[in-house]
Amino acid sequence: MDAGNGLRTHAHEGDIVVFHIGMTVRKPHRPDLWMPVFAAMPKMIAELWRNKAAAERGEAEDLGFLGATTLVGLKGPWTVQWWRSTDHLYAYSRMIDRAHLPAWRAFNSNARKHPDAVGIWHETYAVPAGHIETIYGYGANVGLGKVTGTVPVARRGRAARERLGATLRD
Repeated sequence: MDAGNGLRTHAHEGDIVVFHIGMTVRKPHRPDLWMPVFAAMPKMIAELWRNKAAAERGEAEDLGFLGATTLVGLKGPWTVQWWRSTDHLYAYSRMIDRAHLPAWRAFNSNARKHPDAVGIWHETYAVPAGHIETIYGYGANVGLGKVTGTVPVARRGRAARERLGATLRD
């Protein structure tokens, strides 16, 4: 791939946590059982975006949330989130005054009554600085580059192998 004018890479420096979370609808004919799970995630993501904006203005504590995107697959929706650290992610998940913990408790209560209606899953990837390689070509504005900004690809290296492990060059 040409590393010319149209190619960019993520601007983020340092460690990052990539968190995938989703649901699998197993009883589509019972929206009363899976719709509360489906509706909970947008509330959490909106809360996190609001907090991020407030923290950037100096009006709130930074929870470490960098951004998110929601995807839809054959087995259901999932969200990819980017966080500064696992400590930030885990701290948010336990905050009693935030949207996650009440939603998690409600899900667990309902799942015990109807264990075959909806499944949930998550995967957490703690990625050390220097172990991330990205490229965004000719206007693509997605993923880590969208949530943390981009820089010209040549600032990390022309080839993927060069960019993996590289820090920003002046």
